[in-house]
Amino acid sequence: MFFDVDGTLVPGTSSSVFLAGFLGHRDELARAEDAYASGDLDNRQVSELDAEGWAGVREEHVLGLLDGLPLVTGIAETVGWCRRNGLVPVLATLAWSPVGGYLTDRFGFLTFSGPRLETVGNRFTGRVARHFDEYDKRDFALAQARALGLAPDSCAAVGDSRSDLPLFASVALSVAFNASPGARAAATVTVDDGDLTSVVPALSRLVTAGR
Repeated sequence: MFFDVDGTLVPGTSSSVFLAGFLGHRDELARAEDAYASGDLDNRQVSELDAEGWAGVREEHVLGLLDGLPLVTGIAETVGWCRRNGLVPVLATLAWSPVGGYLTDRFGFLTFSGPRLETVGNRFTGRVARHFDEYDKRDFALAQARALGLAPDSCAAVGDSRSDLPLFASVALSVAFNASPGARAAATVTVDDGDLTSVVPALSRLVTAGR
């Protein structure tokens, strides 16, 4: 069971834009993310622009900021429901690895995907150590499924935007949660709500199909 982060668990914005508000490049990054959503920039361009704003910042400083990250309600409850019903919750995201790691530890996801920033000592250098785009996200998710002995038609994904489209096309059930028009058109089900538990009725189809 794959969950996106930015625009899905983090409503109305991205974790990168939230952090950029503290690091000093919020407006520039927000414009770049809008350009990515419209197809005018690719993920590599946006990541490199964002990474520059992290130069010299300590890792522990970012982790402290993440305690204030805006999140939809119901994440813990939805993860708990997944585990009780035999679904393995995984973060399939393009968010930076500190964000994926933070949310995995906080809510009990199995693991997470995402790009990585270069560090020297405990400071970010302003460079990208590993790029990660929407196709890498799909490939990560399918690799996780294989590692668990599952076929793609036993999997589902919850997301909201362009970065979710390759994964939506690869799994049995896709839920567009507070999503863009493109994600809605590609998804099996559309859900609009401020509480993640509202996707549970849709995910129940996967549980029923597996019995």
